[in-house]
This record gives sequence, C-alpha cells and structure tokens, in this order.
Amino acid sequence: MKKVFNLFDFSQKVNYRIEILAGLTVAMTMIPESLSFAIVAGFPPLMGLYAAFIAGLMTAVFGGRPGMISGGAGATVIVLIALMNSNGLEYVLAAVALAGVLQILVGIFKLGKFIRLVPQPVMFGFVNGLAVIIFMSQLDQFKAVVNGQSTWLSETPLFIMVGLVALTIGIVVLLPKVTKAIPASLVAIIVVFALVFFFGIETKTVRDIASVSGGFPPFHIPNIPINLETLQIIFPYALIMASVGLTEGLLTLNLVDEITSTKGNGNRECIAQGSSNILNGFFFGMGGCPMIAQTLVNLSAGSRARLSGIVAALTILIIILFGAPIIEQLPMAALVGVMIMVAIGTFEWASFRIINKMPKHDIFVGVLVALITIVLHNLALAVLIGVIISALVFAWESAKRIRAKKYIDEKGVKHYEIYGPLFFASTTAFSEKFDVSNDPNEVVIDFKESKITDMSAIDAVNKITERYAKVNKTVHLRHLSADCRTLLKNADTVIDVNILEDPSYKVVID
Repeated sequence: MKKVFNLFDFSQKVNYRIEILAGLTVAMTMIPESLSFAIVAGFPPLMGLYAAFIAGLMTAVFGGRPGMISGGAGATVIVLIALMNSNGLEYVLAAVALAGVLQILVGIFKLGKFIRLVPQPVMFGFVNGLAVIIFMSQLDQFKAVVNGQSTWLSETPLFIMVGLVALTIGIVVLLPKVTKAIPASLVAIIVVFALVFFFGIETKTVRDIASVSGGFPPFHIPNIPINLETLQIIFPYALIMASVGLTEGLLTLNLVDEITSTKGNGNRECIAQGSSNILNGFFFGMGGCPMIAQTLVNLSAGSRARLSGIVAALTILIIILFGAPIIEQLPMAALVGVMIMVAIGTFEWASFRIINKMPKHDIFVGVLVALITIVLHNLALAVLIGVIISALVFAWESAKRIRAKKYIDEKGVKHYEIYGPLFFASTTAFSEKFDVSNDPNEVVIDFKESKITDMSAIDAVNKITERYAKVNKTVHLRHLSADCRTLLKNADTVIDVNILEDPSYKVVID
C-alpha cells in the first residue's frame, strides 16, 4: 500500500520559492500556446486552457518524473483537426478519452520501452514537420471572413497585423539578451496588448474567434451514438493521438533524465497521460501530452520537484475563473508571433549542420517523415513509416555481413564457419555459400560467430540439409546458442535438422 500512495518524495529538498516562481512562469508561457493550438484546431479556445489545467495537474501529481510539464500540445491537437472538421466536437472528446484508455494500457503492459526503436533521423523529421505545420497554421490568422468567404487581409488591417506580429517576435528574440527573469513571450503579449488597448488599434482579438469566459471544467459525456460505427470513426484518431502523445512524452522524459541526471518512470508516465486524457474527454479538454518547450522553461527556472507543475496548473485554473475578460482582449497578432517563435524553436536547425555527415538513407528517412507529417498531418503514421524504413535499411546492411570461412579437416570433413546474423534478409546470401555437389559426405556448419534469429533462417538451414540429403550427404550444426536451439526444437514439426552433440564444445549463450 505504501508504494501505491507514495506520490511525493518527502525526503527530497524542495526550494519553495524557486518551485512557485517556476510554476508561474510555466503557466504564463503555456496560456498563449494552449489558446493558439485550440484556435488552430478549430476548438473553442477555452478547451486549450482546460487541457492545460487537467493534463498539467494530473501529470504533475501522478506522472513518471518531477519537473516535466504537460498541457494542450500541438502534436496531439493537430491529429484531431480532420476529425473536428468531419464529425464535430463531440467525436473529438470521445476520441480524446479513448486515446487515454489506450495510453493507460500501454503503461499497464509496460510497452513504453519501445520508444527506443525510434531512430534519430525519424525524430528530426518528426520535429521539423511539426514545426512547419505550426508555422503554416498561423497564416490563417492573416485571413478574414467577408460575405462567407475567407480572404487575405489587405491594406491597413494587413499592415497592422504584420507590424504587431513583428513587434511580438522582436520582443521574444531581444528581451532574453537583456533579462531572463520574466518570460519573453509573456512580456511580448503584455506589450502588444497594452499597445492595442491604449491606442485603440483595430485588430483581430481572441474574442473575434470565440469566447473564453468560463468556470470550472464542466463534466460532459460526449453526445455520440454508442455503436461499432462510432468506434470505427474515432479509433484511428485515438490510436494516432495516443501514439503521438506517448512518443513525444517519453522522448521528453528521456531528455529530462539527461538534464537532471536522474531516472524517470516511463510506464507510470503513460498511465498518468492516459488518465489526464480520459478526464479531458469528459471535462471539455482538447487533450494533450508533455510539452518540451514548457518543460525546458521549468527546468531552466531551477525546478526539480512536482510542485512547479501543480502551481502552473492551478494558476491556469485561476485565470480561467477570474481572468477571462482580459484574455478575450488579447490580440491574435501577439499569439501568432509567439507561435511563430515556437515553430522556429521547435525546428531542429542542427539537422542542416550535420546533413553532409549523415548517411544518405538517414537523410531520406528524415525528409520523408517531415513530408508525411506536413502533408497528412499524421505524426504517428510518419514516425511508423520512418521506423519501418530505418528497420529495412538496417536489415539490408546486416544482411551484407553474412560470411563463411571454409576448410576441410584431417578427417575429410568440410567445415563452414558462419559469421554474421542469419535472418530473413541474409538467407539468400547464406545459401549461396555452400557447394553441395562438390562437398564431401560429411559437412559441419558452425554457428559460433552467427545466430539463427527467425523462421526464415530456420527454413534456410532446413533447405541446406535437404539439398545435402538428396545427394546422400550428412550435415551437422554446431555451436548453436541456447535460444537458437530452442527455435529449432520448436520448429521440429516443420523441419528436420541434425544438431551435432559434441561434448568437447560448450553451447554458446548470449
């Protein structure tokens, strides 16, 4: 029972001043981003703040490690845009809740470790594609609806919008060179807001998009038909959202582990994420996952405990309850400027510096993943395709490593010493190593430096024995590791091979 309720490490020394200030800073940087992501997806802006509060609080208390910040992240929200456009908000809420269930299952069955299978080129492509999507989505704010038609702004409205966006970007870029005591994005929003308010500048505000006035997140069961057809509609989006959220979350967790030289719990983080998304689905949140930018802001502010995340979430709730009239007057230009800087900060510019040092297939994978992310807005599919291509390239390169050393001993027995892994991609090269017609009557295939790894390898070994058997020659297998012998034993109903039992050799184990 102690482990179940041991949510906090009370032996850890907590600097309350640093934790509280870090939490307030995180909240201020998360508000404009959460609002912008919600607006980009076509959700009511308040859904972004609800997601920031629910996800932030749940993962701060129950998550896999202190210091990590969650909220309404663009990576997961972008996945739901198509569902919002085709089926509406009720289906989105159901998909968010279902994604939470899937994430909990991943944590329960301890599948979080498979994040290790995502290669670096795939991550470069994933992050770069996400950055481009965030940037391109901001262009819609330079449009206005006239007579039911969406048209680009022109003349004075366009000049005002561009000028305010440029001012926002300028403050975000230049202020950190003067002081880092206050978040630059927060200062930029306040300055632009004050400029528009006191000079009466006519420009698009959050109120023009939707109202953010609200209270405590209301409980709401998604109003959708409970049938197989509904499940078929929402399940693909839920699966993609769950996959993207866990991918970004576990990668963020690994990053925090490196920065803090501590070890987080990935499976616990999966369960916390899933729980937060279930609550989001039933309390009008747009769902979310750990946010890399806000996590880095939190760590740079000195936070190392869970308190900062709790403070950030509660601050957002207070703003929802009492600060809506102010939030509704925020100029969209300020939010656009902040999001453009988020996109610039998200993009892995280092990928350009090392591109001439990367293998060509890694460059191809990175570019392909980015293009799929940008064109299809399907980050999970992009990562999956990237992993598959990387795996196939690895298999091809590994297949080239299969070699055979051949010699005949003093008893006239032909020996084939195999080097390299024997698996589906290397079976053809393996079979070509043998000279069945010219070999003596007894042949030994030595796997001391090799390994039989799959059914294709077993089948290749069986075909070799069959070829020798047809010309009345005997094949012995030697130096098989324990797992290889188990594979062959399990397949003895399919094939018949002769394993040489030689007491002068010990079976090689992994």
